Amino acid sequence: MNLKKTLISITALIMSLSIFTACTSTTAAPSPIATQTQLPGATASKDSLNVMALKGPTAIGMVKLIEDASQGKTASNYNFTIVGTPDEITAKIIKGEVDIAAVPCNLASVLYNKTNGAITVTNINTLGVLYLVENGTTINSVKDLKGKTIYSTGKGTTPEYTLNYILKANGLNPEKDVTIVYKSESTEVAAMLDQDKAAIAMLPQPYVTTVLTKNKNLRIALDVSAEWDKASNGSNGSVVTGVLIVRNEVLKNNKAKVDAFLAEYKKSTEYANTNIDETAKLVEKNNIVPSAIAQIAIPKCNVTYIDGSEMKTKISGYLKALYEQNAASVGGKLPDDNFYYNK
Repeated sequence: MNLKKTLISITALIMSLSIFTACTSTTAAPSPIATQTQLPGATASKDSLNVMALKGPTAIGMVKLIEDASQGKTASNYNFTIVGTPDEITAKIIKGEVDIAAVPCNLASVLYNKTNGAITVTNINTLGVLYLVENGTTINSVKDLKGKTIYSTGKGTTPEYTLNYILKANGLNPEKDVTIVYKSESTEVAAMLDQDKAAIAMLPQPYVTTVLTKNKNLRIALDVSAEWDKASNGSNGSVVTGVLIVRNEVLKNNKAKVDAFLAEYKKSTEYANTNIDETAKLVEKNNIVPSAIAQIAIPKCNVTYIDGSEMKTKISGYLKALYEQNAASVGGKLPDDNFYYNK
């Protein structure tokens, strides 16, 4: 595999993915944060597992594990880094500088195809985080969107494909029955809610919580993930925002260590959902979003840990729905069975 060609071939997709990912600095709460945060933990060494995650929901489930690692309570040494955009992870995965990473679901498929199967997806860590927000109470079903203007980020990426899917499933033509205006950043989308009182906005968590906190007249009208599930009736999986991937070379040489990490990571995601106040403090400590925002947002971020056959069913159905709209969104073809980790 020619590294330079591989990096070039996915640069355009990565740039658009960063617009969507709920983990970027543009879609997180507006506190200033560095692009890359090297986190305290076990000292990096040749025996460490190098782990990266994106700011936002896909990192929230990891914060307890990060804290345990900083106190020397984990099975192995873990060197954690949280970054602002997917391309920061992509280059390091391809170069072999990162062992495990939390990434957008379709990016995992792109990486799998572009590296000739050099990575494996181990689990789903975040389900749908997109919500439709309105100023009022007029939208109570997808069909109520007819004739409305919807503002969103993610033109040409998974937000567009996800929105189009639920619109079509409810008998609406995305090009004729609604007006969809795509903006480059969620801050621009939020601003439109103030400028156009009749506007509808599709936003990710935890940014949804940020705008609702600032404007009490706004409300969540529709949960995009729930609407997907209704529309697909199980035939196209679920909206899968984030997954955890591991380089196959690491899995081959350190399977026991990777499995121990996954067991600890699973407990960390469970902790995030059952100890929200403490998790919110750790989220702020790790410079992801402020604690006050995290407390409200965590229950709506769909942090999870799904592996095995259920993972495969959800991911394969979701990727199939994206592929049918735009094959490039998943790297040109659907990944084969080797894409999914089977212990």
